[in-house]
Amino acid sequence: MSLRPASLAVLSLALFAAACAPLALTAAGVAGGVTAGHHLGGIAYRTFTEPLPKVRAATNKALLRMAIKPERTERIDNGERIVALVPDRTIEIELEALTPSTTRMRVVARKDGGILVDAATAIEVINQTEKFIVPG
Repeated sequence: MSLRPASLAVLSLALFAAACAPLALTAAGVAGGVTAGHHLGGIAYRTFTEPLPKVRAATNKALLRMAIKPERTERIDNGERIVALVPDRTIEIELEALTPSTTRMRVVARKDGGILVDAATAIEVINQTEKFIVPG
């Protein structure tokens, strides 16, 4: 069986497009301004070169801007966990002091039932927090 030139061109284009899909998705994420340092399994992480009290204040402002009311705050090793409830989701934000001037933020937004996660909401909480971090 021989391929006609038009068929060969379509096949080549399809293979090229399939090979570039991961690269295109990465470029779209970078161009879209995703600033969460890392996300894995729907959990978003970001480390700030700021002390924990400053990151906590920025987080509270971000939640207020997003109309998300914290339900409770709990102590964890080297930091605290903020738990907020919104319709169909529980948002957990952990702030951990790595050093006196470095704070790691971990955010997970679990859908009802606790198995499924909403990575987009977790990343947006981090993005909004970053906007309220005042340099200095």
